[in-house]
Amino acid sequence: MPDKWDKDVYPEPDRRTPDVKRESGLPNPTQLVVGLYHYAVDVPVTAFRDLIDRHREKHKYYYYHRQYRRVPDLSECEEGDYVCYFEAEMQWRRDHKVDQEIMDIIQKRMQACQQREGPSYIQNCAKEVEQFELAAKGYQARYAELGAHGNSRKCLMKQKHRMLAERKAEAAAAES
Repeated sequence: MPDKWDKDVYPEPDRRTPDVKRESGLPNPTQLVVGLYHYAVDVPVTAFRDLIDRHREKHKYYYYHRQYRRVPDLSECEEGDYVCYFEAEMQWRRDHKVDQEIMDIIQKRMQACQQREGPSYIQNCAKEVEQFELAAKGYQARYAELGAHGNSRKCLMKQKHRMLAERKAEAAAAES
């Protein structure tokens, strides 16, 4: 420091530093509690967790990939087999939820592309738009007009009526 300075602005530091290491005959209670906690709680819990982690590394379990076996369709069930009807209904509901999620993912991809590309999305997002239109057409063909309480029986009847209409249209086209 220079010889002359403004002591109001820059006060001179203390020349005496306090003694931070005070030696006492009594042990520090904080260190005792921390040590007791470390050996009584932390060490056993950490050892147990390490044991579990080693076990999990050997036996990987992917809980989010539950796979159900495919059950027969409603058209393949015997008449009066109510267990088969129930299984087919549950399979249809799972398939419906999967199709809804697929449609949601495809729609979000298309919207992200449109947002990213701006006004030129028609040229740059043609693949995403075409994929969405194709998926939406298939989804509408299968699940449209089923209502809020759609089930596998209504879906099967809709498919049957669509197939009959296509046969009738083919027969009419063949006659003319």
